[in-house]
Amino acid sequence: MFDKMKLWKSQNSSSDLRERVEKIKELQIPEHVAIIMDGNGRWARKRALPRIAGHHEGMKVVRKITKFANEIGVKTLTLYAFSTENWKRPKMEVDFLMKLPEEFLGTFLPELVEENVQVRMIGYFDHLPAHTRNAVSKAMEETKNNTGLVLNFALNYGSRAEILEAVKHVLNDCKSGIMDENELNEEKFSSYLMTGGLQDPDLLIRTSGEIRLSNFMLWQLAYTEFWFTDVLWPDFNEEQMLEAIEVYQSRQRRFGGVQ
Repeated sequence: MFDKMKLWKSQNSSSDLRERVEKIKELQIPEHVAIIMDGNGRWARKRALPRIAGHHEGMKVVRKITKFANEIGVKTLTLYAFSTENWKRPKMEVDFLMKLPEEFLGTFLPELVEENVQVRMIGYFDHLPAHTRNAVSKAMEETKNNTGLVLNFALNYGSRAEILEAVKHVLNDCKSGIMDENELNEEKFSSYLMTGGLQDPDLLIRTSGEIRLSNFMLWQLAYTEFWFTDVLWPDFNEEQMLEAIEVYQSRQRRFGGVQ
């Protein structure tokens, strides 16, 4: 079981961090946090290591941040793990990335079950290698009845393709009489997306200093609060996550209205 008194490396004292954690719990915790995990390659290059070393280190951070998100009360954590555009990378790197879910879920799955975490995935599942599909399917099956944090991997995911596919399904349902086009609204359309049934993200975090969405959840992020950091993903830790939530809690969300 994750020991919430076990704190992370930081310039601040352990007591200060514990105090900050308890303070954010008194305010509204973002129910759905989405993270664009960026900077693995640069982290490796700065250390004269191959890019795959950065991806492997980044996998360890996924474990830490999942535990922390679950501990503070986040309901859904969506992690952008592999985009539909990432297939353009060198084959050796892609092959390594496709093995990471098997390694990560293989070692972390017992903890996920113990922590009551439910694993889900959005993306084009059928296009993944068999060993990747098997690892993800096993994790989803063994955690499907868990009622805690939803750990949602965006794997082989691209938002434009997702939206186009949803539009095609809407058109087909209208043509076949399953749905009247006059019934179509934002809520109905959202149900056709891969994230159907999940609340839209409250907070988006992107690491590595890049300030763009990179074809990630373009519909779902319409009113999401954004937080960017120069920290590379392998260096990201619970303290930066805590800072992002503190900033989120300091903002006023108007959703287009006036307060």
